[in-house]
Amino acid sequence: MATAKQRLRNSATAEPGSGSVPGRPGTLVLDPRRVPLDPVLPDPLPALTDEHLSRDALRQRFARPVRWEPEFLDDAWRGETTSMRPAAVLIPLIDRPAGPGLLLTLRSAALTRHSGQIAFPGGRIDSTDVSPVAAALREAREEVGLDAGAVEVLGELPEYRTGTGYAITPVVGLVDGTVDLASLRLEPAEVAEVFEVPLRFVMDPANHQRRLFRWMQDDAHWERTFFTMPWRPDPAGDREYFIWGATAAMLRNLYRFLASAQRDSH
Repeated sequence: MATAKQRLRNSATAEPGSGSVPGRPGTLVLDPRRVPLDPVLPDPLPALTDEHLSRDALRQRFARPVRWEPEFLDDAWRGETTSMRPAAVLIPLIDRPAGPGLLLTLRSAALTRHSGQIAFPGGRIDSTDVSPVAAALREAREEVGLDAGAVEVLGELPEYRTGTGYAITPVVGLVDGTVDLASLRLEPAEVAEVFEVPLRFVMDPANHQRRLFRWMQDDAHWERTFFTMPWRPDPAGDREYFIWGATAAMLRNLYRFLASAQRDSH
């Protein structure tokens, strides 16, 4: 479940990176591809090594408490919400011989919210779900046909609150390496496509673009940074999966979580 397209109040104006909603003058929609890169580069961070992304290392990291700080806990700057709806997503790490892969979905263009965005399988926690883990596994089964028996739940990351009113619990799971994406049964009303990104790619900060969005609202100037992680299966090809929003924020938190173990091992 990815965050919805950015909507600012009717009184807002912004720099390049936004456009107006047809039929709703003054309402801005963020186009993350057009938002400029932050000219102030953060201090370089190390990529996670294959050793720290191995199956055993992932299991050990979730089993062994290590002090760490999440980088993102909310994007409430997108809008004011007083009540948060509980939700859960599965961060599926597929146990491949060449190194873990990350399963992501491309949301259906027919959806009224989150359409065309990159997301984890997930959604609202129902009254029948006994826990966020149960909700994440149920949603993964309903959306992409991933059987819960193929998922070894490693643990949870801190709750992430979206400006669209969801309090999301990210559940990290290790998926059986025999799972074939081509054999998954997608729910076409919600998911247009599933794809796999090498975990080492999204766990390398060199592939994290920090962007700076500025806008004016209620006679005040505001600015926010957010991360994007564009991935091309073929570097020479035109196809690009543009990871951003809550999905990128939770991946950045996963990086911080795993990097804390790599840091303490040196």
